[in-house]
Amino acid sequence: MANKFKSVLGGAGFYTVLALCVMAVGIGGYFLLFERSGAAETEDPPQAETSAPAPDIIDESPSVETVSPEAMETDVPDVSMPVEKVPIDDTPVIAEAPQLVVSPLQGTVVAAFSVDELVYNETLEDWRTHDGVDIAAQQGTAVTAACAGTVLSISDDTLMGTTVVLEHQDGYQTTYANLQSKPTVSEGESVSAGQVIGAVGTTASAESAQGPHLHFSVTKDGDAVNPDDFLNK
Repeated sequence: MANKFKSVLGGAGFYTVLALCVMAVGIGGYFLLFERSGAAETEDPPQAETSAPAPDIIDESPSVETVSPEAMETDVPDVSMPVEKVPIDDTPVIAEAPQLVVSPLQGTVVAAFSVDELVYNETLEDWRTHDGVDIAAQQGTAVTAACAGTVLSISDDTLMGTTVVLEHQDGYQTTYANLQSKPTVSEGESVSAGQVIGAVGTTASAESAQGPHLHFSVTKDGDAVNPDDFLNK
């Protein structure tokens, strides 16, 4: 038995056994390496190092409180005042030109207005009231309308001679007496302030002692008015 074993180890059999041993070791090493590589693949990969969380940022700006439109409407008190309705006057307004008043004659006053006191009349040689002013001027001097109006009448008065009466706004009338016999206007004619209506004459028998002059008088609603007040209103 021992001799058979020796003969095997001593011959070609020795190399055969040696080759088998090498193969066995190789095969075992292969399987061992395969098992390690598989185990390495199944292991969890190393976790990546996570960065530390960023610190919270604190907003130190002043806070602004928002208010809804509904809250604003309810919080504001109603301070409106009641509006009183004022009636509207829809009466049309008619523009009127300003009333221009001028002196009918430039001259010297020889007899003043006097209805409250009696004055002496040289022609009639008595005391009586004087409802106008007498303005002396040369015969034939132009006499003009003191204000715009309408020729109400032209007459030949027994005492005051040739007389022209003009009618104006607001109840005023102006009278121009002791004119020459033929005035330059006619009844119903419209005249303007400063328009020539006649000339100074000597037709007034009640004032003939005063020479040529204009007797100028004014009334409002039939009452005598001081001509100076009318001319300077």
